[in-house]
Amino acid sequence: MKSERYKKGWDKLQEIDGAAGENVINALKDIAPDFADLLIEFPFGDVYSRDGLDLKSREIATVAALTAIGTASPQLKVHIHGALNVGCTQQEIIEIMIQMAVYAGFPAALNGLFTAKEVFDEREAETK
Repeated sequence: MKSERYKKGWDKLQEIDGAAGENVINALKDIAPDFADLLIEFPFGDVYSRDGLDLKSREIATVAALTAIGTASPQLKVHIHGALNVGCTQQEIIEIMIQMAVYAGFPAALNGLFTAKEVFDEREAETK
């Protein structure tokens, strides 16, 4: 039986990331099921569910942070999908990457832009 915190986190994960988030959780179940539960409970059940920022603002911050890290392309990809799911436009995501060039450097921004292009292309292919 899963906790209320887990249920709240699962609902938030579905709202933001949909199938992409569910795929991450399912991929972890064979190797680290406890980590999968923590991933649902803490970031999504505790943090993303807080008042104070709407989901679009939270995803903008997440995309910016993951871009700045520069080594988290798989997670960035999931969160670009999430940002689009909660109302960001492709142009806003591009602007986030451009902004990160100032603070994280051109290589991080370039990696982010190429990851964004992959996501945009995937989503365009899905609509055809």
